[in-house]
Amino acid sequence: MTTFPTLDAWLTHLESAHPVGIDMGLGRISRVRDAMQLSFACPIITVGGTNGKGSTCAILESILLRAGFTVGCHTSPHLLTFNERARINGAMASDAELLPHFEAVEAARLSLAEPVTLTYFEFTTLAIMSLFAARGLDAVIFEVGLGGRLDAVNILDTDCAVITSIDIDHTDYLGDTREKIAFEKAGIFRPGKPAICADPVAPQSLIGHAEKIGAELWLFGRDFRYEGQAGSERQQWSYVGPTMRRSALAYPALRGANQLINTSAALAALEALRDRLPVSAQDIRLGLANVELPGRFQVLPGKPAVVLDVGHNPHAAAVLTQNLGNMGFFPYTYAVFGAMRDKDIAGVLAHLKDEIDHWCVTDLPTPRAASAEQLEAALREQGVENGADSSVTRYPSPADAYQDALKRASENDRIVVFGSFYTVAGVMAYRKSQQH
Repeated sequence: MTTFPTLDAWLTHLESAHPVGIDMGLGRISRVRDAMQLSFACPIITVGGTNGKGSTCAILESILLRAGFTVGCHTSPHLLTFNERARINGAMASDAELLPHFEAVEAARLSLAEPVTLTYFEFTTLAIMSLFAARGLDAVIFEVGLGGRLDAVNILDTDCAVITSIDIDHTDYLGDTREKIAFEKAGIFRPGKPAICADPVAPQSLIGHAEKIGAELWLFGRDFRYEGQAGSERQQWSYVGPTMRRSALAYPALRGANQLINTSAALAALEALRDRLPVSAQDIRLGLANVELPGRFQVLPGKPAVVLDVGHNPHAAAVLTQNLGNMGFFPYTYAVFGAMRDKDIAGVLAHLKDEIDHWCVTDLPTPRAASAEQLEAALREQGVENGADSSVTRYPSPADAYQDALKRASENDRIVVFGSFYTVAGVMAYRKSQQH
């Protein structure tokens, strides 16, 4: 059996171990799961959706930890280190904690009569599941990677499925309409189990699938909702569910206009699981006050204002535009922007072009990325020209783009870093290197 001495060596190996990066289907991974005899005695919460998955996972985790439960939380992708994908009781798992579980996955894979290969995401998700199972936790939260029905996370039968939002993304894999995409996402629902959909306009395909399999469907606006003034930081708000109301809640520490929908989805999941995971009003208040998630409309302290946002599709761009508009006046806004080639780049730019004056477009360190030249061409098509008050400049990396924006911005201006996890990660890594 091949084994590697470090986590980095394992991850490097996995990047090339399976012929394709994304290989939809649960046949291969299910055989390895069975060989590992993976099972959980605690409630499993699975979170899918186009945008808002990471935020919803973080909110659930924060509230459950405040309530005194032991919690495993798996999210993806990561920004700076792989270990961000596996948190136990709010702390990232160490390399030493993860290594035996990489070895366990490999041993199980090779034990099959006909060994299968696994993608990077499949292999690492199994390793994290194995780590969580070994810990005997009170609750585990798994973020779906892509879609739902055929995603690696779906090899576990969830006790409560949450779908945050449904928008056009990953069309090559999931389909090109909200109806098709919603059907893929609804694949995480299970018969007789709560299925929570926070999209305010749930597609019929999702509702139909839930009814067909006999899932217990909770729809935002019909079965649960929030009341209170969205966008007003000082106001309080209330969650209203089928059997309980949570009043006088403060806004979550995560900023942004859509966080009340994400929080309502998390509170609906906790209401649905209240017999097994009871939480008090105080647990919710403390959980919301202390939730943290890097790169989700994260406004860094200091001047000029720097905003990090991993948003990379038109729906996320619309929310980012609204959040930027709520920040008040800045003479100039600089964008550090890099994006994947398969995204609706024109759709993203259409939302943001009126909020941003100077564009610093960048190449990204992955073959999936659009080049800086392609991003500049897309901006020119939207009518962005070079002048005193607007410009487009190209850079080889997010760090280079960010350094130039910093040089040009006055302390009253702001810099928005967005478009991809790679864009935000590049700037975060550069900032970290400057702190030493």
